[in-house]
Amino acid sequence: MPTPRPRRSALYLPGNNARVLEKARTLPADALIFDLEDAVGPDAKESARARVCEVVSSGAHRPRELVVRVNGLSTRWHEDDLAAVARSGADGVLVPKVESARQVRELSAALDALGAPENLTLWVMVETPGAFLRAEEIASAGGRLEVLVIGTNDLVNDLHGRHVPGRTPILPALTLAVLGARSAGKVILDGVFNAIADASGFADEARQGREMGFDGKTVIHPSQIDPANAGFGPSPEEVDHARTVVSAYERAQAAGESVIVVEGRMIESLHVRDAQRILALDSLIAELTYGTPPLETVTPS
Repeated sequence: MPTPRPRRSALYLPGNNARVLEKARTLPADALIFDLEDAVGPDAKESARARVCEVVSSGAHRPRELVVRVNGLSTRWHEDDLAAVARSGADGVLVPKVESARQVRELSAALDALGAPENLTLWVMVETPGAFLRAEEIASAGGRLEVLVIGTNDLVNDLHGRHVPGRTPILPALTLAVLGARSAGKVILDGVFNAIADASGFADEARQGREMGFDGKTVIHPSQIDPANAGFGPSPEEVDHARTVVSAYERAQAAGESVIVVEGRMIESLHVRDAQRILALDSLIAELTYGTPPLETVTPS
């Protein structure tokens, strides 16, 4: 089982705003997405690209995961964006409005041709009706693809729908995306919550996203980071239960027993694997936050 990487919160940062980019050095987001697309006007695209690549290359925002959202495939800035990010030292490149496995493969091949390091991962945005209908195909395309990012604003707009509490109109699309990501073993991040002053609304949507199976949430304001981290990180109760499950499994293995019962419930191998995943994630969160893992950790088998 692969070791997870904390992606509870991924904060979008406008690539042309020096003050915001500097402030982000102190923010507790797991990932920072430096945006060259929606947040930057046409006249500022090239200067924003240079600024973002300089900031990423400096390493000042480490140990957070650093991702650059480039302009879309059909724009005149896309190729230059991709080439610049390929040599910037970023951890990932996020491409908007990806709609097919072919595009994923072509993007991976383009990064290879540009000489991008092997650890530069591809993130793609699933945000159009066609992309949601082909979520499994996109997620299974292979190459450098590691993360799917949901774009709920574009989806609602394309559907001529409305943003409503509970997101009932788009729940089928979100479910398709999660199913597609999980079938291919990819990470998937929930879309943004637009009402930055509505703390309770954000908490409700984060809880819904966690219950649906998302790994984290993209956020647009620093005030949303802590609630996202809390909503998508394992709770103390979950960590304690996971330790109990793994300990019971290890005792049973040592004793040659095949039946494991924890708190009156039968435990199967799938429960053990999930408990190991939770403990590994908790360890990595602690290391990212404090620079050291917690005292009790379990390495996934």
